[in-house]
Amino acid sequence: MSQLIKPIDYRPLLDAKQTEQGIKMIKEFFQQNLSTELRLRRVTAPLFVLKGLGINDDLNGVERAVTFPIKDLGDARAEVVHSLAKWKRLSLAENGVEPGYGIYTDMNAIRADEELDNLHSLYVDQWDWEAVVTKEQRTIAFLKNVVQRIYAAIRRTEYLTCETYPQIKPFLPEEIHFIHSEELLQMYPDKTPKQREDAICKKYGAVFIIGIGGKLSNGEKHDGRAPDYDDWSTKGENGLEGLNGDILIWYPVLGRSFELSSMGIRVDKEALLRQLKLENKEERETLYFHKKLLNDELPLSIGGGIGQSRLCMVLLHKGHIGEIQASIWPEEMRDECKSLGMTLI
Repeated sequence: MSQLIKPIDYRPLLDAKQTEQGIKMIKEFFQQNLSTELRLRRVTAPLFVLKGLGINDDLNGVERAVTFPIKDLGDARAEVVHSLAKWKRLSLAENGVEPGYGIYTDMNAIRADEELDNLHSLYVDQWDWEAVVTKEQRTIAFLKNVVQRIYAAIRRTEYLTCETYPQIKPFLPEEIHFIHSEELLQMYPDKTPKQREDAICKKYGAVFIIGIGGKLSNGEKHDGRAPDYDDWSTKGENGLEGLNGDILIWYPVLGRSFELSSMGIRVDKEALLRQLKLENKEERETLYFHKKLLNDELPLSIGGGIGQSRLCMVLLHKGHIGEIQASIWPEEMRDECKSLGMTLI
């Protein structure tokens, strides 16, 4: 319960029926805009994958996947996906997608080790997307351009939402600010990573923090990233490492920073080998996904995930993600949320 953020004088701006209608509108409008902006076509994705192939996303490397045996495969075990970061790249190769085009899908996951609060649920739903790039496009400039296009789609969706429900007022700034995690550390050396995110988001309203996964000058990481999908160790602008990052906004309803998307240019062969070595995960080189990448059987790509419930929560000005999606919550959290005006589904 200590994780629950209690918004001051909170009251929902939409009733239950309007909320459900708003969720449908936002999801339909945003995914069409995302698809158009990045030239993505929708594909069907798995809820689970076979264990031991190296396809599942390891997130920060400590989260346990939900697993179960498959009777007709001799009790071989399957894992419910954490995300589709690596599966999407396999799909790009299988479908022969050309540079400049890509795919997106509705990703549904279960993260049993999640610490439950206003933003984090056992159930994760996001638009997972991936696009093929050329070697020349593996730059910070290209990454920033893609971020700006995604942010433009978010702001268009905010405009539609406010036009549909006039009681909701827009708050997202016109532009998104870019900063490297090392520069952020130098700005706020005495703050924790979360406090640094709060400070920079409050200052600019919308921020893309570049370079998440590698160690900073203080010997610590801004946040964890698995070593085998995002490229967080290649040098970019000003000699700083990282071709990935997070889109965050300042969310006035909760008075804190709020992550909407994690994304980045994916590892090439050199970055994969380097990052596996940095994280002492060289044994993964023998796994199915990793061997394909090392054998030049996968395209270069950029990709990420955009939280569906999170985006709806922000654009409908809700105080808890449980007002958007159906999940399991501690009864004491449900009771306290209800007393604060946040009725969880």
